[in-house]
Amino acid sequence: MKEIKLDLGNSSYSVFIGPLGELNFAGKVAVVTNPKVAGLHFKTLLSKIKAPEVYAISVPDGEEYKNLSSVENILEQCFTSKLDRKSTIISFGGGVISDMAGFAASIYERGIGYVGVPTTLLAAVDASVGGKTGVNNKFGKNLIGSFYQPSAVYIDTSFLTTLDSREIAAGMAEAIKMAVMFDEGFFNKLAKKSLSYDEIIAKCVSLKADVVSQDEKEAGLRAVLNYGHTFAHVIECEGGYSTHLHGEAVAIGMVMANTLACELGLLSADEAQKIKNALEAYNLPTSYKIKDTNAFYEAFFHDKKSMGGNIKFILTNGKIGSHIIKGDISKDVVIKVLSKFY
Repeated sequence: MKEIKLDLGNSSYSVFIGPLGELNFAGKVAVVTNPKVAGLHFKTLLSKIKAPEVYAISVPDGEEYKNLSSVENILEQCFTSKLDRKSTIISFGGGVISDMAGFAASIYERGIGYVGVPTTLLAAVDASVGGKTGVNNKFGKNLIGSFYQPSAVYIDTSFLTTLDSREIAAGMAEAIKMAVMFDEGFFNKLAKKSLSYDEIIAKCVSLKADVVSQDEKEAGLRAVLNYGHTFAHVIECEGGYSTHLHGEAVAIGMVMANTLACELGLLSADEAQKIKNALEAYNLPTSYKIKDTNAFYEAFFHDKKSMGGNIKFILTNGKIGSHIIKGDISKDVVIKVLSKFY
């Protein structure tokens, strides 16, 4: 069992990577999951939980259901089960479940216990760690939410064995994102497919733990973790959150961000091609057809990093393993880049 600690003062906690052990709770527990995950793995999780009472709360599967209506459903079932402030919500699923369960825990009776047990690669390498919770609405992705840290995260890679190839690829997009921004050596190993899932997860969690420990609420450095996401969130919104998996949209978003970096002279075509090749090696999409470049551009202003009419883009700076936050790019330059995907 590998333990990685996030140093956040009173909100510090550990991420455990390895076979799931016994989970002990003094109060009631509500497990938030979806029908697919419950059908495959709920009995396994239930056998590990030791608590006075355990309840299952199921929400529909899919990014299109990551909304306030689903969170209200979770809260209603928590009230029906008479959870109190000594109770705990466990998120048991992928990134959608992690975001919604964490958000529900943060607002139920002004905050109760929250534990993450991710069952997808994307949730394991990214979504379950760091305390970002929330839901989507018609204006964009994750625009309603809170920073709320779990008390612990347990990553058991045996849950990943039932994932299909598309879900695995979506998780690898987030791993590649992390490597491109922070660690060229890690990127090279991912490109060569020379690492196990345990190794990939441990490295991603370590990198993210370091970032979040320095900048819990995204005042600066943590924004770098959104590389590719400014573009990806528009792609997801345009598709009604049902056309692309989050990781697939992020892969396309990284290619778009790299195209912008090349246009600005921050990245060479060769480096951009290396990243594109790595994404395609995991069968991730790297192309997208923008229907209206101006509408796509205007959608950027719903991005949480945009302030005072200024869009901040996360870009690769010079080479793989480096990053820069650019907030002074003219509309003409951005439209020129978007036109290459028109």
